[in-house]
Amino acid sequence: MSEAEVLAEFRAAGALLQGHFVLTSGLHSPFYLQCARVLMDPRRAARLVSALAPKVRALEPDLVVAPALGGIILGYELARQLGKNSIFVERVEGTFTLRRGFDIPKGSRIVVAEDVITTGLSTRECMACCRAEGGEIVGAACLVDRSAGKAELGVPLVCLATLDLPTYPQHKLPPELAAIPAVKPGSRGLDARQAAQSA
Repeated sequence: MSEAEVLAEFRAAGALLQGHFVLTSGLHSPFYLQCARVLMDPRRAARLVSALAPKVRALEPDLVVAPALGGIILGYELARQLGKNSIFVERVEGTFTLRRGFDIPKGSRIVVAEDVITTGLSTRECMACCRAEGGEIVGAACLVDRSAGKAELGVPLVCLATLDLPTYPQHKLPPELAAIPAVKPGSRGLDARQAAQSA
């Protein structure tokens, strides 16, 4: 699957948005990739992951681990196609941890699955949690690397598309972006009431 075909899937799903967005990383951007809309169609998710899975299989993982919330569906479908188990980490008081009876057998070869990587912060935090449990990180996988290869993960990253979409810190917004009200579509930073309303 070519990058153009991947982006066509995002466009067909209404998932390549333009406006003023606050990303999970805290950076601002005129573009947002709403992967939840792409992955809500099981057939589309299966098509995309079938292009990603062979690249991940080469890393010989034992387990797929995803950061909640964005990586869960991708991690599950990737693990299904690889014939491996899928678990996820979630934030407790701001720190990723294993819950729900999940565990990581010592020495497990892990691929971290994320929907989109911008700065790589969530992926690095997920990897730190896995390492603390005795896992060995062999790579990371995502649908889109919007850092254009700049996110430093310290492990191989496999993706379907690499984009160089502009991002800005709050204090360096271009005037045309600052003139548009900001929207925060991601889940990080929602309080319990907001999370309940968006569930």
